[in-house]
Formats: sequence, C-alpha cells, structure tokens
Amino acid sequence: MFVSLLVIGIYLLPSVVQIEFVSGIFSVSLAAAILAGITAVAAVVLYVSAPKKHAAAASFVLYTLLLATTGNLVMSTGETASPFIALWIAVSLFAGIFNYVGLTLLLLIGLAYMTYAITTYAITDNLFIAGLALFAPLIASFIIWHSKSTKDDQRDRAYQELASELSHEVNKADVVINAIEDGVVAVDKKGIIQLINPAAQRIIGWSSGDAVGLSYKSVVKLNDRQDQPVTVSNDPIEAVLAGSREVSSEDFSTTTEGGRKVLLSVVVSPIGQPSTGAILVFRDITKAKAAEREQAEFISTASHEMRTPVASIEGYLGLAMNPNTATIDERAQGYIQKAHESAQHLGRLFQDLLDVSKAEDGRISNNPSVVNVVEFIGDIMQGLRAKAEEKGLHFVYKPTSSERPMSDRLVAPVYYANVDNDHLREVVSNLVENAIKYTPQGDVTVDISADDEHVTVSVADSGIGIPAEDIPHLFQKFYRVDNSDTREIGGTGLGLYLCRRLAEVMNGSIHVNSEYKRGSTFYLEIPRIESEEATRLMEEATIKAEQAANRPAITSIHSGLPAEPPTTAAATPQPQQPASAPIASSQQAAPAAPRAVVQVPVRGPGQPN
Repeated sequence: MFVSLLVIGIYLLPSVVQIEFVSGIFSVSLAAAILAGITAVAAVVLYVSAPKKHAAAASFVLYTLLLATTGNLVMSTGETASPFIALWIAVSLFAGIFNYVGLTLLLLIGLAYMTYAITTYAITDNLFIAGLALFAPLIASFIIWHSKSTKDDQRDRAYQELASELSHEVNKADVVINAIEDGVVAVDKKGIIQLINPAAQRIIGWSSGDAVGLSYKSVVKLNDRQDQPVTVSNDPIEAVLAGSREVSSEDFSTTTEGGRKVLLSVVVSPIGQPSTGAILVFRDITKAKAAEREQAEFISTASHEMRTPVASIEGYLGLAMNPNTATIDERAQGYIQKAHESAQHLGRLFQDLLDVSKAEDGRISNNPSVVNVVEFIGDIMQGLRAKAEEKGLHFVYKPTSSERPMSDRLVAPVYYANVDNDHLREVVSNLVENAIKYTPQGDVTVDISADDEHVTVSVADSGIGIPAEDIPHLFQKFYRVDNSDTREIGGTGLGLYLCRRLAEVMNGSIHVNSEYKRGSTFYLEIPRIESEEATRLMEEATIKAEQAANRPAITSIHSGLPAEPPTTAAATPQPQQPASAPIASSQQAAPAAPRAVVQVPVRGPGQPN
C-alpha cells in the first residue's frame, strides 16, 4: 500500500508543484497511477474483509498487482534508465516470501522482458543492466527467504513434535487422573478450581460443570478434627498457596452436597516455584477409620481382659521366686525366672497395645506441669545407667557429665518446659532403652540443647544403625526392620510409634538421623518456656494444690471395691486350695502380694528396626 500511495503521490505532484525537474524525470503515466490506485484499494479491501484462511492468497494477489504497478512505472519512465528501477529491485526482493510461486512469477517476468530487450536493444550495456535488475534480486530473494523458510520449517517441525508430545502426555495424564479412585482438585493462586476429576465429583457430590470456576472453599468444605470449618490458620490449601510446602493429614473431613460427612486423607502439593496454584488429592477413609476403631476397641478390650490373668501369673511366679514364700531348687529357680521375664514382657505388650488404642482414638490424657528438663532427665538417666553398664557401654549424660569442660560444669543449663511429665519420662526412657538395646558395644550419649522456642533432647548411640530405606517408616505402627542385625532382638514395633504420638500430644516432634552400621541419633523437641513463665505457672499450681487441700475431704465408696487394701497374709494362697483357683478369679487378693516383691515393668522399648 505504501508503494502504491507513493506512485499516486508522484503522479499528482506536478499538478500541485510546477517544477520542471519533477514533471520531466519523475513523471508517472496514467496507467501506472491507475494500477497503483487499484492496488491501494485492493489492499484496503482485502485487509478488512479477507478471511484469515485466505490471507496468503490475498497477499499474493496484492504482490502481483504491486509488481504490475512497479513494472509499468519502470517501463513508462525509461526502462533500464528509469529512476524507479531501484523501486523495482526493492519490490522484487520480497518475491521469496511466497516461496517458489513468487520466485517463479518473478522469473517469468524477467525472462519475458529479456526476450523483449534482446529483440529491441542493440546495446549490450542495456541488456546487462536489465539482467542485473531482474535476476540479481531474484537470486538474493531466493537465498534470503529460502534460508528463512528452511529455518521456519525446522522450527515448525520442532513445534509440531513438541506439541504432539505434550498432547500425548496430557492425554495420558487425563486418563490417569480420570481413572484413579483418589479425588483430584487443581486450584489457581486465587483458590479458583481449574480441574476436578470424576472421583472428586463422586466423593463431594459436585459435577465438573458446577465446580470449575468456583472457589474451592464453596465446593470442598473441609472441617477439622473437631468438626469445625477450617480457618486460615489450619486450612491446608491456604498453607500451600502461602508457603509452597506440601501438606498431608488425615485429620480432615468434608460435608458433601447431600449433607453426608466424609473422613478424608488429604495431600496438598504446590504447583510451580513460587506457588502458582495447588493440587488437592484426597481419599475417602470413612470405612477405613471405622474398621480401625473396631480394631482398636477389640485390642483395648482384649488387652484389658488379658492383663488380669497375666498379672496373676506374674504374681504367683514372683511368690515362687521369693525365698520368704517358697522353697525351690536352683534349677527350678532358673526356669521360673525365665517364665517371670516372659510374663513381664507379655504384660508390657498388653500395656503397649492399650496405649496404642488410646492414641488411635485420642484418649491419651495430657496433664502438663512445669519441669526443669535437665534435672528431670538426669533422674531418668540414673535409673537406666545400670542397664547400660551391664552391657559394658560408655553411658554419658552430657549436661552433668565430668567429661564436660570445667567452665561448662560450673553452671548447669536450666531449660523449662510445660509438658506432661509422665509422657516425657516415657518417651525419653524408650529412646534411651532403644539406644542401649541396639548398641552391642560403644557409647550411648544423651544431651540437651535449646533455642528460644524449643528444648531438644538428643539420644545418640554407636550401635547397628538404621538402613536409609527404613527411616521414613520408622515411626509407623508395628514397623520393624528385618535384617540379620535385628532378627535376634525382640520387640513389637510399637515403642517408637507411641513415642511419636506422645511427642505430638506434648506439642513436640521426634525425628532421627542414622547411618547403617554407624549408629543413630534420635531428637525429641518439646516447647520451651521462659523462666518467668515457669515461675508463674508453678506458683499457680501451688495455689491450686493448697486450695484443694483445704477443701473438706469427700470419701466415695464404690460397690465391689474393698475398703482397705488386702494384706500380704490374705494374699498368700492357702495350701488346701487348688493351684488354679486363685488364677481363675480376678476378685481374689492373691495377685496383689507380688506387687511388693516384683519390680514394676518399665515401658517396653520401641523398635527402631
């Protein structure tokens, strides 16, 4: 269009400006002006109204009109001597845009003119200039646009291959997402649902057409463990969108569109770094949780009922080993000792099972009180030192160890925590007993450190260590490593699971670093409180204790319970009774006496392996 308007302008210039130089050399014929006008009008019309699919054909038509306009202009102004021959060369360079069609058209025009020039001109210079003006742009256009066309073809092929591969992967992903039983919901940065698969639609009762484009909060209505709608502080999707960290939990439920409550196992993962969205994957675990509750109830009931006969067995074995109540030879003493140890182990197993059932249904009590962690754990270490020394282990409690530098021993660290003392004792005892148990020789070292928010208890050993593939499963229920190093060491695989649950009850956490054959280090983190807060809480506890002591004593007598504890004499089985009689009845006092002579069993060690 620009060239056409330029030609029309030059044609009209002499009528506006009377300059002989313009009207002589740069005169434009009427035919050239008409062709330029047709080209300009056609350019406007085709640009406005030509369909997109015919854009290439329309462009070629316009280029043909432009060649005709420029050729007529050159022919009417002196041919090889025309001042517009440079314009022809410039226009000819664009023939390659239309690939071989444009180049062929330009070649035919050049051959036609050379045929005309050979029969007309006798001057060789004119023929040379004509050939140069016609074929040099043709060759240059071929080189320029053929190279570009080759690169474009390669790029197009690469794009097509990439698009095909991406389309193939997307199709595979769609097949997988639509086939899995887990619900999948993808949301953008603003929490708007972009994708929801059939399983998610089935679980929550929304169709894809209704859910896509809405906020996830109005579709996936998550509730927390207390059946309260999640807030910004405990919403897993909000947490992922804000922090770009994966969140997984089984503590959520949702209410379907039909009003049914569904328990969910939820995993929320970020999309991109930084997060540009999130993918929510959830599973209906309502039936699984119901089965777990039934199993926990069975374990709890069975363990509770079996503890009574086991306690009786343990009690009578204790009486048999007591020289004040029974006389047996040394050989029988050894047999009874082994039976007594097995009964104790069985009792610990039942207690662990009861604790597991409590942990599963949230019945673990939590009675926090202020404790000086260093001093408290020091007492635990004193009770376990004998067990370590029996194995010949080097047992070190760093905060009070003589191996510490003298400058450190002058002032022992004081770290306060407000946690359930029984839970803390049980977790630390389990970890230390495990360290002793799984260390054939070497060191067991317990240390305590702290920052502004946490107190960390570390239990390190130089024992058999834990294979890397087992570490992620270590704190799962009933999990034990099965290899030649652990096969002869007994255990149930419940200890570390209970440690984890008790740590969570104390608002703490537990983790491990280990290298196989080189030992392990377990870390227990619990919340720390400042000295001022600890003093205030201890004063409040003292005041409450004094108030409770000043209240009138109220004695409640429960039916079926003895008013006074049974005496040792009453507990002694009578000679005339059959041996099985006291065991058959849990109401008799026989099992009570051994409590004075049998040590209270310590929590069974958890199994890191």
